[in-house]
Amino acid sequence: MYVTENGDKIFVVDAHCHVWDARPENIRNRNGQMFIDTFYGAHKAMTPANQMWTAEEFAWQGIDKAAKDLFVDGYVDVAVMLPVYLRDFFINGFNTTEQCSAFKKLHPEKVILNGRIDPRDGPLGIKQLERDVEQWGITGVKLYTGEWKGASRGYSMKDPFVQPYMDRCLELGVRKIHIHKGPTTYPLDYDAFDVRDIDYIATNNPDLTFIIDHCGMPRIDDFCFIAGQESNVYAGLALIPSYIHARPKYFAKMMCDMLFYLGPDRLLFGSDYAITSPNWIIEKFMEFEFDEETAREAGTHLTLDVKRKILGLNAAKLYGIDVPADQSLEKAA
Repeated sequence: MYVTENGDKIFVVDAHCHVWDARPENIRNRNGQMFIDTFYGAHKAMTPANQMWTAEEFAWQGIDKAAKDLFVDGYVDVAVMLPVYLRDFFINGFNTTEQCSAFKKLHPEKVILNGRIDPRDGPLGIKQLERDVEQWGITGVKLYTGEWKGASRGYSMKDPFVQPYMDRCLELGVRKIHIHKGPTTYPLDYDAFDVRDIDYIATNNPDLTFIIDHCGMPRIDDFCFIAGQESNVYAGLALIPSYIHARPKYFAKMMCDMLFYLGPDRLLFGSDYAITSPNWIIEKFMEFEFDEETAREAGTHLTLDVKRKILGLNAAKLYGIDVPADQSLEKAA
């Protein structure tokens, strides 16, 4: 929870979190090392100097440190975990469902556990999805279309092997589909994160909700035009708020575009922990304002109620999280 100088309480849902393991003993090959090095480069480029971590701190947090970074220092009321396996790069996986489940076991009321699917796994992957639903009660999954798998260096949501997974997700009540569509990370391929397959899968599955993590960045225009016509597509803002410090004008432009095309009700805050801490991002976001020209183009100022929606209320509604009365839009004056 974040509290303003006026005493307003802001409910915070960090809709994009990880607890990864990129320690040397878990790195499988050069690709794994370059992958985490690229992440760390982003951390250093965007994070204020007094908030930076060492490379060792960045490579592995552990669930105790993650809890402190998110729930104690980071203002987060609920963290949404999004597993990413990358077993071609990391021996025991980069950020597995099992790792995330250990975090949820420690903080059951503060952690939402999502699963992970890779449609290239075929029928065996659907069986694993069924087991994950039975074991952990997941209602959402993460797809990482740029992940390498043997000779495959990624896939598209238009590939024919994807739809059977969407059908089974719907049958199992797994209705929140997070799809990573953001900047490339070495050695992954740029075109594997192309956002222009989202209208296809969203149109064909109107009863599923698609959260596009990183909003197709840097393909924001493509994402905005697609999400503008697909009401079941949400903007997973992870990484975008991180630009608020190093490139505030760029951040303002991206937020302006998304507010114009999607409005304030389909934007979900995410810190992309552990690329950086939500602490400083939330503080700077609460201080951030549009100038008059940007507000005119966006169709709204970044009012307190707009910030409430983005920081937590939209994700709370999507995930069925109870929000205290004094932190909702219907709070007492």
